[in-house]
Amino acid sequence: MRALFPGSFDPVTQGHQDVLHRAALLFDEVVVCVMFNSGKSGRFPIAERLDRLRAAATDLSNVTVDSHTGGLLVDYCRRAGIDVVVRGVRDAADLDYEIPMARMNRELVGVETLFISADPALAHISSTLVTTMNQRSPKEEP
Repeated sequence: MRALFPGSFDPVTQGHQDVLHRAALLFDEVVVCVMFNSGKSGRFPIAERLDRLRAAATDLSNVTVDSHTGGLLVDYCRRAGIDVVVRGVRDAADLDYEIPMARMNRELVGVETLFISADPALAHISSTLVTTMNQRSPKEEP
């Protein structure tokens, strides 16, 4: 069975890598896909995100990396013959955001969503947080 692990991956975090490795144990093939998110302005070019994902998956023979910049996630799933979407969730807020989309994807085309709970050691990490921290200027010396 093939699964899709979609995200903006801007940047790729240890949490993303953890979910990807765990999903690769569950499915015959996992397509990790950089999706265009109109609600976010990208910090890293898509090509760089793809390269980082390929580097994160070098030890995973059943993982392929792709991008999708036009249309809905279900359009990609339909075209690629994928029936399962993998989503990593850190907390209840993530679930509140993800569940309505999971329901819609199931209703639209029958795509199921598998939620993988974040490793507690990594649950505090988000791409937004990493980006914000990297944009801050270093603390000045006293």
